[in-house]
Amino acid sequence: MAGPAFRAAAVRVRVPATSANLGPGYDSLGLALGLYDDVVVRVADTGLHIDIAGEGADTLPRDEDHLLVRSLRTAFDLLGGQPRGLEVVCANRIPHGRGLGSSSAAICAGIIAARAVTTGGEARLDDRALLELATEIEGHPDNVAACLLGGFTLAWSESGVARAIRMAPAESIAPVVFVPAHPLPTETARGLLPRTVPHVDAAANAGRAALLVEALTRRPELLLPATEDRLHQEYRAPAMEESIALVNRLRSDGVPAVISGAGPTVLALAEDGAADKIARLAGKNWTANRLALDTTGASVLPLNAGGTSQ
Repeated sequence: MAGPAFRAAAVRVRVPATSANLGPGYDSLGLALGLYDDVVVRVADTGLHIDIAGEGADTLPRDEDHLLVRSLRTAFDLLGGQPRGLEVVCANRIPHGRGLGSSSAAICAGIIAARAVTTGGEARLDDRALLELATEIEGHPDNVAACLLGGFTLAWSESGVARAIRMAPAESIAPVVFVPAHPLPTETARGLLPRTVPHVDAAANAGRAALLVEALTRRPELLLPATEDRLHQEYRAPAMEESIALVNRLRSDGVPAVISGAGPTVLALAEDGAADKIARLAGKNWTANRLALDTTGASVLPLNAGGTSQ
């Protein structure tokens, strides 16, 4: 059986940063943020060549161990076969190991690029299959769902298959991220979680997660109570004491703040008029950035497309 045909032209994929959990929505809720990685992939005659600029330029592998390349390879296998060679250029802006979905961005960029350079790729690997594949590679769907779909997402598993829906966040919400200087491996953060939690805490989180859907989409004034968490943040405190302290300080001032993903970045869901003031509250150990809400998710762009990418 003949393998797939590949397009000669390069493709450019843009993927957003994401914040998962959002407090009580552990491994299920995600939000796409206006901070982007760009990847250009071209099928070559032979070999593998990788260029990396920005985040990870000095530390990421430039071989088959690169997560984006592994994701490309996995997708090509599903699409019918591997190309003879690949040229990959990465412009990385999403901080690594900070809880802003850099690994999910790499995974989503890889599988979308593989589909885009494969003739008939969308018919062989549709959007639902993209989510399933990204979840299989990442291990959980919250970040990859937000990265693929944009906006505010709710992800779940149905008969072992990842599913997600996208909701439009309220336009008045202005995310502010407080990024510390040092990363925290996701494996370390997950390793601190207990195998069981008190029933009262699980019940409280279920209620707050349901409230968060209403607060993020229609009633931002409810975001402070809606972002209360009892399942993961305090258990992870020993690995990110400064992050938890900042969350508690912001919340005591009435700011809906949470640990972003597995941390150690802190996310504040500010009202538009207060975001710039809140960004100045972090202190010297943090880089504070006000970001837009991303509403489009991962996309294939013309090679010469401009646009803002913070």
